[in-house]
Amino acid sequence: MRAYWSFVSARFRMMLQYRAAAAAGFGTQLFWGLIRVMIFAAFYRSTAARQPMTYEQVVTYVWLSQATFALMPFGVDADVREMIRSGNVAYEMLRPLDLYGAWFCRALAWRAAATLLRAVPMFIVAGLFLGLQPPASVGAALAWALATLMALLLSCAMTSLNNISMLWTISGQGIAQLLPAAVYFLSGMVIPLPLLPDWLQSALAVLPFRGIIDTPLRLYMGHIPLAEAAPAFASQAVWILLLLAGGRALLARGKRRLVIQGG
Repeated sequence: MRAYWSFVSARFRMMLQYRAAAAAGFGTQLFWGLIRVMIFAAFYRSTAARQPMTYEQVVTYVWLSQATFALMPFGVDADVREMIRSGNVAYEMLRPLDLYGAWFCRALAWRAAATLLRAVPMFIVAGLFLGLQPPASVGAALAWALATLMALLLSCAMTSLNNISMLWTISGQGIAQLLPAAVYFLSGMVIPLPLLPDWLQSALAVLPFRGIIDTPLRLYMGHIPLAEAAPAFASQAVWILLLLAGGRALLARGKRRLVIQGG
């Protein structure tokens, strides 16, 4: 375990150096967050129907989702992509470490560092000036923290699958283009999931994507009461285990079929 922790720690510190990129990302997310808030403000002013979330809750949901945007399992690890393209992945396979564990640790450090760099200023700015409310209770804050940690693991399991797919696709551009649309909509990043039609809720409940954004955010606000938090945590845990097992099986198959040109 010490070797994997050193792997995470070293890459996490390296990713923290990209502060200019994080500042640019923060500015972009702040801009889009303001647009989303204005859209929902217009919606709530124009409807008389009772909604499953109050406007204040939606505003908090928006800013929390913008703060944790970097948790989304978009793209592939550029270093892993280059290893596969160049054939240097052979050196990775010779390391005295489990290859899946090493790639998962890379994803863990990448997602955690990017989220931390953007979330801290977003919480400060949105909390002071833009309507981000504090957690519903101390228990809600603790539940949110645990759910966010599990969301990180869930996202890294998906990111690892993206990386492993490059053993077949090489470039990774296909999945990088296709996955964001599904994740955006099904996680709650575009529209809070409780606002979507009732006929869609049963499907959303069994998919893994809500565990990345929707579940932690609604626990934070108390929209999922603490008494009902266990099924939400269970859903996250089941999907983490399934995706970890699937990623390991896919990597084992890819390693058996891998052909490296050159020498």
